[in-house]
Amino acid sequence: MRKSEAGIVAAAVVALALPVVQLWEGRSLVAYRDIAGIPTICDGETRGVKMGDRATPAECDAMTEEAVAEFEAAIRPCLPRSLPTETRAAFVVTAYNIGADAFCKSSMARRASAGDLRGACEALLMWNKAKVNGKLQPVRGLTNRRLAERALCLRGAT
Repeated sequence: MRKSEAGIVAAAVVALALPVVQLWEGRSLVAYRDIAGIPTICDGETRGVKMGDRATPAECDAMTEEAVAEFEAAIRPCLPRSLPTETRAAFVVTAYNIGADAFCKSSMARRASAGDLRGACEALLMWNKAKVNGKLQPVRGLTNRRLAERALCLRGAT
C-alpha cells in the first residue's frame, strides 16, 4: 500500500472510530475519576489529566480526534495491512479504551495477524473488566461497549 493510500485508509478509520469513541466514553468538561479511579476528561482522555483540569467543547473535540488518530497509528503495526475499515475502526476504539500496548499484546491482535478476523472480533468480549475497589470484575458498561465494538468489527470481518 502506498503512503497516500495508507493516509486515506487511516483517515477513514479515524472518521468511523471517532463517533463510536464519543458515544461510549461520554463527555465531561471537568476532570473526574473514572470507575477505576483514573483522572479523566473530555471523551475518556486519561493521558496527562489531573483533577481540577477543565476543557471547552472545542478543546475536547480536538483532543479526542487527535487521540483517536494517535491510537490508529499506534496499533497499525500490530495488525494486517489489508484489514477491513470497520474491523480496524473497532480495534482503534478498543485500543483507545485499553491502551495501544495492551491491544498489541492481546489475543485480538494475534488472531487478526493470523488471519482469524472472526476470532479477533470475538476476543473483544474478553475485555469487559475493570479494577473496581482494587478487584478486577466485569462491568456492565464495558460489556455493552464490547458488544457494540464486536458488531462493528464483524461488519468488516464477514
